[in-house]
This record gives sequence, C-alpha cells and structure tokens, in this order.
Amino acid sequence: MTDSDVLILPGWQSSGPLHWQSRWEALHGYQRVEQHDWLRPLRGDWIARLEEVLLARAVPVWLVGHSLGCLLVAAWAAHSRQTARVAGALLVAPADPELPALRPLLRSWAPVQQTRLPFPALLLGSSNDPYCSLVRAQQFAGDWGARFVGLGARGHLNAESGLGDWPEGLASLQALKTAARATAVQGTKFQKEHANG
Repeated sequence: MTDSDVLILPGWQSSGPLHWQSRWEALHGYQRVEQHDWLRPLRGDWIARLEEVLLARAVPVWLVGHSLGCLLVAAWAAHSRQTARVAGALLVAPADPELPALRPLLRSWAPVQQTRLPFPALLLGSSNDPYCSLVRAQQFAGDWGARFVGLGARGHLNAESGLGDWPEGLASLQALKTAARATAVQGTKFQKEHANG
C-alpha cells in the first residue's frame, strides 16, 4: 500500500488530531480531501470538491470515508463520470441523515443515495453507534453493494471510541485492496482464456 493512493474523507467538522483518520495521515502520508466548509456540509459542494481532487490525480485511488464521508462516496459515485479513478472504498460508521437529531444539520444529504457502487467496498459498523443504527448501516451496505462487517459495540468508531492508530481498520483496508486486486487478476485471466471463443 503506497501513501499516494489513499484519500481520507472525514465527516462533519472534519477529523481531529486524535481521530484514526488523522493518525493514518500522519503515519502513512495519506491525503485528506479538505472541504471548503466543514461546519455546514452541503452535499453538492462536497461532491464537487471530491471530483476536483480526483481529477487532479493520475492514478486510481482508494477512498477511506468516515461518517458523512461514507455518504459522500455514495453520492459522488452516483453522479460522477470519473468513477474509474477509484479502485475501492473503506466505509466506516456511516451517518444517518434521516435521524431526527441529524436531519436539520444534514438536510441536503437526505435521502441517502442508494445506487450500487461501481467499485469494491467494505463497510465497517458498530452496534451502538449513536448516529446510525446497525440495521440502517447494514441497509446502506446492501444498497451500495458493500461487504458489511460488524465490529461490536464501539460507538461511532471515532476518537471517542479509543481506537488509537486503529491497526484493525488499516488491516481491513489492506484486505480490501488485496481482494480487489485478486478479483481483477481473475477477471483478466478469464478474459484472456475466452478471448478467442
């Protein structure tokens, strides 16, 4: 895994210094997609910003979204013609903008995009996430065609969850990349074997 092929997508208010996303940036050199307004997250603005960053990159990348960053991946992928620039996505603890507590803040994010993602994805969820029920997280995974893995009662899988550098999450990202590459190799092999008939 190289430091140039992973983009970090934080949620509302971005990720603070103790958040695993920030730690991954410091440890591995991953790049954060900086939004123009972290406090008033507008879906259209965030999609445009992600598109801008991806267009400036020369190689396919891996997206690592947390909370609202997960919804950003789904919304962007449903509207962009540049999805081939993304190799896959690790989605962690998606937020549910239809929860009463979040609805006023995340009005532009509802309803959540339900289109299947055109690249491999893995969604990690918690059974006691205050911003998204486990059932809802599983529904998002199903809609997006992502594999779902429940991590037990770990809150919002953020700094308050005490994850530190979160090697478990990093291992999940590596496993996703390895599986996607193996699938791509199998697909190429199949195409070659059947190219002449």
